[in-house]
Amino acid sequence: MDFKQIQELIKLVNKSNIGELTIEEKGFHITIKQKEEPVQQIITAAPTAVQPAVVQPVATQFQAQQSPIADKPKATEPAAASNLVTIKSPMIGTFYRSAAPDKPAFINVGDEIESGQVVCIIEAMKLFNEIESEIKGRVVKVLAEDASPVEYDQPLFLVEPA
Repeated sequence: MDFKQIQELIKLVNKSNIGELTIEEKGFHITIKQKEEPVQQIITAAPTAVQPAVVQPVATQFQAQQSPIADKPKATEPAAASNLVTIKSPMIGTFYRSAAPDKPAFINVGDEIESGQVVCIIEAMKLFNEIESEIKGRVVKVLAEDASPVEYDQPLFLVEPA
């Protein structure tokens, strides 16, 4: 068996679901194994290590540095209690008001929105999730800055129900 044949076997094993291939031929012995287990261990270890250790402290540090912004939702809470409904973030991620930088915002202050209408996008782990309104009404205030990190249950919009 020559080097070219060995390379072709390695390519075939990598493309297939074969975990291990052993060939014995006239005193020649070769075993080709895929490296699936170490890769799986890295993948499973990364999310558990990244989320508690990196994402939460960074978000906490961001809030500490941006205390005026962190105080704004607290200032609007009394107004929200009167007649306004808050649309909150259903996940941790990056908040975007539009589908692309050159596109218009999904909603602006004063816009009438319908139930099921897309109000923003939250990017989490390279996935762009469209966030839909659960109520019908008029947008009173946008509470999150475009392209900023948001946390779970963080207020994004204040809406006056119709």
